[in-house]
Amino acid sequence: MLRRARLVAAAVVGAMLLAGCQGAYDIALPGGVAGHGDIYRVTVQFADVMDLVPQSAVKVGDVTVGSVEDITLKGWTAQVVVRLKDSVKLPDNATAELKQTSLLGEKYVSLQAPTDAAPVGRLSDGDVIPLARTGRNPEVEEVLGAMSLLLNGGGVAQLKIIETELNKALTGNETAVRDLLAQLDTFVGELDSQKAEINRAIDSIDQLSARLAAQRADIATALDALPGGLKVLADQRKQLTAMLTSLSRLGAVGSRVITASKDDTVANLKALRPVLAALNDAGDDLPKSLQLLLTYPFPDKALEGVKGDYTNLWITADLDARSLLDLPTGPSGPLPGVPGLPPLPQLPDVTSIPCTILGQVVQFPGTSCPAPIAPGDQTVQCRYDAVPALVLPFKGTRCPQGWTKVTTPAPSPTSGGGSGGGSGGGSGGGICLPGVLCLGEAQRTGIEGLLLGGIDPQAVS
Repeated sequence: MLRRARLVAAAVVGAMLLAGCQGAYDIALPGGVAGHGDIYRVTVQFADVMDLVPQSAVKVGDVTVGSVEDITLKGWTAQVVVRLKDSVKLPDNATAELKQTSLLGEKYVSLQAPTDAAPVGRLSDGDVIPLARTGRNPEVEEVLGAMSLLLNGGGVAQLKIIETELNKALTGNETAVRDLLAQLDTFVGELDSQKAEINRAIDSIDQLSARLAAQRADIATALDALPGGLKVLADQRKQLTAMLTSLSRLGAVGSRVITASKDDTVANLKALRPVLAALNDAGDDLPKSLQLLLTYPFPDKALEGVKGDYTNLWITADLDARSLLDLPTGPSGPLPGVPGLPPLPQLPDVTSIPCTILGQVVQFPGTSCPAPIAPGDQTVQCRYDAVPALVLPFKGTRCPQGWTKVTTPAPSPTSGGGSGGGSGGGSGGGICLPGVLCLGEAQRTGIEGLLLGGIDPQAVS
């Protein structure tokens, strides 16, 4: 009985030990974050978690803010679930990195805000930090392995050769090397001070390259046509050279002309200043006044009164008898600033004047027309040389200049040739010019024919 009791107790203790070993990772470490309460969970993806285990610390700036809750594998990526205090505030684009507390210390997850981008949003429960924003520090084993490769089978053997050659190159050239280093330091400093300009130049080159790439077809066409253009320039080389030589001479002549006419040009410009100032002061009045030329002497508004073949006009006259009586009746004296009138030119003497007889203009010598013929005056018949069909009587015995005497007798100035009697003719008589002359039927017919287009001079007697 006692033996059975001991076996049961041993079995219970073993079961408890096995249960405790199975849930060792579930036991929270001292100083860690509790598994419940004000926390939120975030999944972090790593390409390699090394020897990271659950309950490892999660730090932000070397301050523990959570712990690793679970590590699983999804494909070739490790999924690490971490618990964070609710008071931890990180941006949604935070980064994660595996680090060690010391050279041989434990691993932990370090969270921080991005250093190459602006913070965006806020990290919250259920968010995932992707593989692109995670990484890890090199392991001590990796560093030692690389050093072993370098020392054993790497380039250590060549270091001696490099050192020997450097000693040969620098021996005796210490001053030049020192000066070179000083100049190199100055050069690097200048480059650093002009970093912004260099960046802008690189950006401009990038934009230029993009534009050239977009116009690649046009550039190719231009390059294809370039040989033909160069050939044309080569063929016209003599003409181009002559043109440039002539242009040089033209420049020299132009310089001399400009220099010689400098004073006159300046004087002309000064003389134009009042005119230009007046034009500027006129403003819009000048172009508005030019519009009147199309309808002169009426303004544009006058066209609105034209209706077909008549025009409507409205005239407002404001007349005051008192003001009219006060108007000056003669010149009050010369106006100031107005030049006097020049003297009249010497006119030539009048040798003949035009006289109109029966609608016919006739030139008579002297300064007056022939004297009128009174009844009983002696007359002479004269033919006008310019118009032979015109025969008129003149007072006296001589014909005026330009007239020829006619021997055919003329009717008396007091008698008419028809029933009209002495009044100068009725329906069939002659023509009497009151105070000048009387014409018979033949002369009347000749003059009428002359006025209507001309007749035969032989028909006039």
